[in-house]
Amino acid sequence: LVALLASPAFAAIRYYQVDETFVGDSFLDGFEHEDFADPTHGRVNYVDECAALEKSLTYVSKDTLYNVLDPNGPGRDTVRVSSRKQYGYSMLILDVRHMPTGCGTWPAFWTNSNNNTWPTGGEIDIIEGVNDEGPNASVLHTSSDHACTQTDSSMDDRGVLVSDKCTSAVGDGAGCRVNHDTDKSYGPELNAVGGGWYAMERTSQFVNVWFWARDDENVPDDVKDAATLKQSAKVNPDAWGQPQANFVSSNTCDLDAAIKPQNIIINFSLCDGDWAGNAYPSTFPSTCVDHVNNDPAAFKDAYWDIASLTILSP
Repeated sequence: LVALLASPAFAAIRYYQVDETFVGDSFLDGFEHEDFADPTHGRVNYVDECAALEKSLTYVSKDTLYNVLDPNGPGRDTVRVSSRKQYGYSMLILDVRHMPTGCGTWPAFWTNSNNNTWPTGGEIDIIEGVNDEGPNASVLHTSSDHACTQTDSSMDDRGVLVSDKCTSAVGDGAGCRVNHDTDKSYGPELNAVGGGWYAMERTSQFVNVWFWARDDENVPDDVKDAATLKQSAKVNPDAWGQPQANFVSSNTCDLDAAIKPQNIIINFSLCDGDWAGNAYPSTFPSTCVDHVNNDPAAFKDAYWDIASLTILSP
């Protein structure tokens, strides 16, 4: 017990209670469609709520308009939804059945403090990857005003730290990146087992990210049942074991100063972005932009199918 509580992934025994649950149409109450130009410069056209509903383009439905694009026109229609509220110290549990896949895709489930002056106020990427290349990456971004680094010696997690510099800027936005330890955490491998659960816990001292595949026999009951728990129920992450990613506050990273209240964002971009387009493999069809423009049927699996999102408070 002493060793457990001394671990940087854990504080004193802590509990959470359900605050909000979003299932189906209730997403429309808690989230808004952002229809501005893609800040990551993807070949996408983010549409508003009315257009998304008309075209069956919500985050739980497929894009049924498989049209070839005018190369001089807007990108392929897709969605970016952002929570109407910002959240501070909290727990998020996402039950996802399917995520967007395909050459050139860049899906993400993340939190962000400020769209206009990224990465002011910080960013936490819970699910992120490109071009079907697993495993999932969980990433922490901080601004240059709050220089931040992470080290293997200070983190207690199952993942692999592949980038230790959290301080990010346009053109230098890798952030502190932790690759999960299973390919089932992302893309086709995730979809093949029917999805799974992601949880993110944020406190003043650490940010933890967990993942369990649908076929994992060790999924905690309070994770599987999060969307149906009563608000009086207590959720205890101390019983969940090591997280996949554990970003910790230290003398080289003041998380409390760097990470401000965050909006929750679910989106997917398509190629020519700051990551997916630049990392488009030469073994994929044509160029990324031409592929997105001319091969609409290739994106039949480029959709989110989300069972629920539960927000819990300490």
